[in-house]
Amino acid sequence: MPRELIDLLWRDHPAAPQGGARGPRSRVTTSAVVDAACALADAEGLAAVSVRRLGEALGISTMSVYTHVNGRDDLLVLMADTTYARMARPDHGAAGWRDRVRRVAGANLALLLEHPWLLEIDDERTAFGPGTIARYDHELHALDPLGLDDVARDAALTFVLDFVRGAARARRRAPQADEMPQAWARWAGRLAEYLGDAHPLAQRVGSAAGEAMNAPSSPAHAWEFGLARVLDALGALEEPDA
Repeated sequence: MPRELIDLLWRDHPAAPQGGARGPRSRVTTSAVVDAACALADAEGLAAVSVRRLGEALGISTMSVYTHVNGRDDLLVLMADTTYARMARPDHGAAGWRDRVRRVAGANLALLLEHPWLLEIDDERTAFGPGTIARYDHELHALDPLGLDDVARDAALTFVLDFVRGAARARRRAPQADEMPQAWARWAGRLAEYLGDAHPLAQRVGSAAGEAMNAPSSPAHAWEFGLARVLDALGALEEPDA
C-alpha cells in the first residue's frame, strides 16, 4: 500500500509508519532512491530523472522504485526537501539583519547554482518536509532584528528568496555564454556603425555598461545591485529602535 507523501518526507522520524512486515525486505532504502535521483539530476538535469532510470541505477525493478516513492511527482518533492535539509546554513551570530539576510541570500544562490534543477520544482508540498521547515525556521531568524509581525516576516523572506531564484535563473549558462566577452569586444564597433544616430540613450547606457562589464550584462553586477536594493526595501520596514 503506498505511503502518503508526508510520511515519506518524515520517514526517519520515530513516529513515521513503517513498511509492512510481510514479504522480503527491499535491498535499498527510500533515502537511497532519493539520493540516486539527486545525483542523476546533478549530472544530467531533472529531465533525466525517471523511475526507470532509477531502477537501472539501483539494480532494482521499476515497480520496486514505486514502492519507495509512489511516483515521479512525489519523488521531486522528496529530492527538494532532502537537498534543503543538507544545505549550508550560515550562523546568524550577533550580526545585524543586513548581514544575516545577505548570508541567507548567498547560501541560497550557492545551493541553486550547485543544484539548478531545484529551480524546476515548484511543488508547494515541499512545505511539509522536515528539511524545508528547518531551512524556513533558520532563515526566518535572520529577520529577528527587524521586529516584524509574523505575516510580514514571512513575506519579507519570500521577497528575498524570490530575488535569489531570479538571480539564479539569470546565471543559468547559455551555450554561447563563454563566447560573449570575445563577441562583445569584436562586434561593439560594428554595432555602433549599424546603429548610427538611432537610439542614442540605449547606445550611451549600453556602451557605458558594456565597457564596465566587458559584456552586454554581468550576473555578478546584477546580483550586488539587486541585493542592495532588496536590503534597502527591507530597511524601510525596520523599527526605529531595531
